[in-house]
Amino acid sequence: MISALDHVVVLTSDIEAGAASYQTLFGRAPSWRNRGDGAARVLFTLDNTTLELMAPDGDGEAANRVRAALAAQGEGLASLCFSTPDIAKMHRRLERLTLRPEPVAAVESRDDTSGATLSWKRTRAATEATHGVRLFFLEPAAERPRSATVADAPIPSMDHVVVATTDPERAAALYGARLGLDMALDRSHPDWGRLMFFRCGDLIVEVAHRAGKEATSGPDRLHGISWRVADADATRARLLAAGLDVSEVRIGRRPGSRVMTVRSGTCGVPTLLIEKTAKAE
Repeated sequence: MISALDHVVVLTSDIEAGAASYQTLFGRAPSWRNRGDGAARVLFTLDNTTLELMAPDGDGEAANRVRAALAAQGEGLASLCFSTPDIAKMHRRLERLTLRPEPVAAVESRDDTSGATLSWKRTRAATEATHGVRLFFLEPAAERPRSATVADAPIPSMDHVVVATTDPERAAALYGARLGLDMALDRSHPDWGRLMFFRCGDLIVEVAHRAGKEATSGPDRLHGISWRVADADATRARLLAAGLDVSEVRIGRRPGSRVMTVRSGTCGVPTLLIEKTAKAE
C-alpha cells in the first residue's frame, strides 16, 4: 500500500533562514512556497522525495500548535509522510491495524510565486499508536516540480531517514508487519547497537536502537537524515566555502561508501552525506 516516502517535515522558527540554509546544503532552489492555515512552508523536491520546511505564520490555533511543537522539541524533524496509490484502501488498512487514522481530507496548496496549485488526499495515524512518531499518508494528484540546481555538486536524493527506537521489536512490527515495508537488513553490533533497514521506494527507513545508550521504554523519535552525493570531496568543498561546519570525509559503515557529517545549517536535523563508491555486497 505504501509506494514511497513522499516527504519529510522539518520544523523551523524562521522560514526564510531555514530556506536559505537548505538551499546552501542542497545546492538547489526551493520548488514551492506557500503560506496558509497558520504555517509558512517551503519545499525542496529532489529526485526521490521532498523536504518540507514549516514555520508558524500569523496567529490562531494552527499557528499556536506549530509554536508549541517548536517549544517542546525545538527545530528538527517532525513528521514522515508516505505516499500511496489508493488513500481509501490505505485508510481501511490503517483502521484494521488499529492505528486510528483521521478521516481522509482533501488538501490543496497554491505556490505563492507561480500561482500553480497541487492537490492531494491525506490521512494521519494516531501518534500514540505509532509510538510517538508522526506518520501521514497521502495520495497525490500529480508530481511536484523539482528543485532547480543552483550550485556545483548538488545533492540529488535522500539515502535514508532515521527513526530512533526504545523497543526494536515493537518498531519492527510497526514498519514491517503492520505498514508492510520490506525489511532489507537487521544487524546488531556491540559498538553501535541494532539497525534495521526498511525499503521504501528507492530509499531506506532506518530504525536504530543503541543498546545500553537508549532508554528501554518510552516513545520512538525521528532522529536524522542521510543524503546521497555523487562526489563527497566536491560537495564538502562547496559546503566549506559556504561557511558550513562539515567533518572530514571518512569510510562509512556501509561497504563501498564514504561519508561526512554536516554539523550546521540543517535546522537541527542530524545530517550525514554519503557517496557510494562501489557496489555493496
